[in-house]
Amino acid sequence: MSRKERAVVVIGGGGHAKVLISVLRKLPWRIVGYTDSADRGALLGVPCLGDDAVLTDLLVSHPGCAAILGVGKIDTSPRRLGLQQELESLGFDFPIVVSPDAVVNTEVEFGPGTVVFDGTVVNAGTVTGKGCIVNTHATLEHDCRLGDNVHAAPGTTVSGGVTIGNHCFIGAGATIIQGLSICDDCLIGAGSVVTVDITVPGTYAGAPARRIG
Repeated sequence: MSRKERAVVVIGGGGHAKVLISVLRKLPWRIVGYTDSADRGALLGVPCLGDDAVLTDLLVSHPGCAAILGVGKIDTSPRRLGLQQELESLGFDFPIVVSPDAVVNTEVEFGPGTVVFDGTVVNAGTVTGKGCIVNTHATLEHDCRLGDNVHAAPGTTVSGGVTIGNHCFIGAGATIIQGLSICDDCLIGAGSVVTVDITVPGTYAGAPARRIG
């Protein structure tokens, strides 16, 4: 089955889902609807199908339907990745979604379910894990390594050779200096500047960034 023939369902109906739908409309996917615990009505013309209980039947009515998480991430919780894994066990696969308005250079690898939004730059040799978000105008420089369930929020700059662990959130406009490592379960506050390795999970903020929680 060619990509042009494939259907996709968006999981979640909030603001993140709206931006995701905007990107999907630039790509050859057919959006059959979104699921959410609350019916928010049509989202940019995309209907609500009900809550996640409808997904098993959706695989019957739309064989081979893919799923993409329209649920945002603003913390270090593993819940978002857990949802992806749960739906994978039902039979959904999670494609990689890359906006045609992003710049992705050679030898870049994205994990299943990763979404790359408008205006981002991902440079050579960078690799991400599963379910990552590379948000609007974020930059991942050369040879970065992101774990699973990492969100690089709008306007972040991750310099060359940086390693970021699982479940991290890098806040809007934050900068991580080249060659550093950030361990699992770290939240880097908006506008922060990380200048040394971070080896203890927690919340970091400031310039230079320091642990505050």
